[in-house]
Amino acid sequence: MTEPQATASSAAPDAPRRRPLALWFAIPLWKRILFALVLGVVVGLLWGEGAGAIKWIGDLFVRLIRMLVVPLVFVTIASGVAALGSPQRLGSIGIKTLAMYVLTTMIAVTVGLTVATLIAPGAGASFADVTPGTIAEARDPTQILLDIVPTNPIAAMANGETLAVIFFAVLVGAGVIAAGEQGSPLGRMLNSASEVMLRIVGFVMEVAPFGVFALIASVVGTSGLETFVSVFKLAICVAIGAAVQTLIVHGGVVRLGAWLPVMPFFRGVADAIMVGFSTSSSSATLPVAIRVAERNLGISPPVASTVLPLGATIGMDGAAMYIGMLTLFAVQAFGVVLSPADYIVIALTITIVAMGVAPVPSGSLFVLAAVLAQIGVTPEQTAIIVGFILPFDRILDMTRTIPNVTADLAIATAVARWEREIDVEQYKSSDDV
Repeated sequence: MTEPQATASSAAPDAPRRRPLALWFAIPLWKRILFALVLGVVVGLLWGEGAGAIKWIGDLFVRLIRMLVVPLVFVTIASGVAALGSPQRLGSIGIKTLAMYVLTTMIAVTVGLTVATLIAPGAGASFADVTPGTIAEARDPTQILLDIVPTNPIAAMANGETLAVIFFAVLVGAGVIAAGEQGSPLGRMLNSASEVMLRIVGFVMEVAPFGVFALIASVVGTSGLETFVSVFKLAICVAIGAAVQTLIVHGGVVRLGAWLPVMPFFRGVADAIMVGFSTSSSSATLPVAIRVAERNLGISPPVASTVLPLGATIGMDGAAMYIGMLTLFAVQAFGVVLSPADYIVIALTITIVAMGVAPVPSGSLFVLAAVLAQIGVTPEQTAIIVGFILPFDRILDMTRTIPNVTADLAIATAVARWEREIDVEQYKSSDDV
């Protein structure tokens, strides 16, 4: 009798130490991230600029995520293409994906222009004491196309040239298909590597609550919520536009395009939304998006690994919406009169340039000149707009990254449904992972 009592007494001190950790991991990840986000806002408001001291924790999390992007894109796309089994299926998925991205981008531009017309954020804007910002020259479309084909695939991976990596990965996957039986060992290796990378993503995501907390605390502490007051009307436009594009447009893609209920979708993609909001980067969110697509939404790896990396590069609904708003902000501020034809030119130009927006924080601002030049706004005036917006852009960027993320996952869900590459039961039972 004495020995069991000794065993129980020796185990008792360990139980309290294990219990908090077990409770922490029992909480769904998206709830942990949401809690960290709210706590970060509170700490940022209370701590003020001192919260910048913990920004390195958030930067470390972002570096961990970015570390995974290129290897994950390469192995998942190559293995996904190889798993399709035929070039015809790749073509079918590719055409449907591109068509959907063009459609949702055009809708996002329309949403942005409509909201900005109704609220008129630029009316009465004052640019006193504004330091003009640096604007980038528009890239030559021919050079953009040429850069898709890398002269050195290894260098493209080292430099993070996502489109070039996607192109090479598609070729590798197609080569595996064409090689038949002789290519199957490489196909199995790529599939194994893809699974390993997704496991690593899972490890990194356990750090997400701490990274999100540090990022939000530092942003709120250094910028403060007064940033919304300074650009109040523009912030309202972004919030309304992002809500419309995310809930109505992307929810509609899932409900009407994929014939699936909407609530499991938003519940299943919560992790990706939280990471996208806190990092302001579609590219940094890609590893998480692939993980939730496969694990929560039941989308097959071939579709998830083909649609999502492409979407992280060209699927910029939030950016398209925001560029539309900034265009009308400039028009209203400088008193430019637009004709109906000008609106058409603006919409078409934004649809094209938005797909070239870099998936990094404030990437939208660097293509604004290409749009404003079409309606007679001078480079000097564009520089003033950029200088006015840039100090406040971080929080606005966080908000408009959400529709970038949900566009990718909604389109992946629809394409997977059309291709019969989604486990509907898994999707409907999508719960917190």
